[in-house]
Amino acid sequence: MQFIQSIIDGILLGGVYGVIATGLSLVFGVLGIVNFAQAEFLMVGMYVAYFAWRLLGLDPMFGALFSLLVGLGMGYFVQRYFVSRVMKAPASSQIFLTVGLLIFIENAALMLFGSDYLSVQTPYQNISFNVGALFISAPYLLAFSMSILISLILWWFMTHTWTGRSIRATAQDNMAASLIGVATNRTYAIAFGLGTGLTAFGGGIILPYLTVSPTIGQSFAVLMFTVVVLGGLGSVTGALVGGVVVGVIQSVSALLMPVQYQNLVLFIIFITVLAFRPEGLISSRSTR
Repeated sequence: MQFIQSIIDGILLGGVYGVIATGLSLVFGVLGIVNFAQAEFLMVGMYVAYFAWRLLGLDPMFGALFSLLVGLGMGYFVQRYFVSRVMKAPASSQIFLTVGLLIFIENAALMLFGSDYLSVQTPYQNISFNVGALFISAPYLLAFSMSILISLILWWFMTHTWTGRSIRATAQDNMAASLIGVATNRTYAIAFGLGTGLTAFGGGIILPYLTVSPTIGQSFAVLMFTVVVLGGLGSVTGALVGGVVVGVIQSVSALLMPVQYQNLVLFIIFITVLAFRPEGLISSRSTR
């Protein structure tokens, strides 16, 4: 029964990992750039949801919508005025830019909010549901449900709107997309903003069971890259699958061995996948 409990916990946790990492995968799938500052937008999303709760009394699940908008706006601005300048530059220039952005956002948060750990209080924070002998945490279940909802909205947006189809066309062949009337420069900015917005949204929905500080992104950076590499860097669907895989691995590992070795199994599997299937569980460079 404990094993089943661990699987359920891992799936709930992994669904959120998937949404957080989807933004990173989307950015690479469309722009071909690895955004090393992606996890800092999760931190931004957590702060936005926190202040929406503190100042407006909004539950973080609703405050996450503000996180999405702020993350989207910041990402659009960053791509339009900074990332666009290194799109055709060597990979080293792209890395230096995004790492510099990481340092800037983290230190700006330290200046604005200090180094204290902040948390919210919600009516369901300590509630769990019993399903037979199994327990399902309400905050984890709500975060997972919001992850599924935003994933469905993203799928609809990418397949049923002109902007979504433009993003997919640009990812597949930007030259052909421009020939049929797609404003590729604007599409790049929207895709980058959408990617950072999704990660910020993920930050908002995990706030009920985590504390936020300017360095919280460091805790998720390696995890996000593990998820997208397992699922296939550039694959949105792969990021969701990879998130669930990572969540289950972490949960089951914590059950079978000491907690300090929880990530050891994860990284062994990570290295194995890189060695024998470097394209990930699902083919990369796909925005579907």
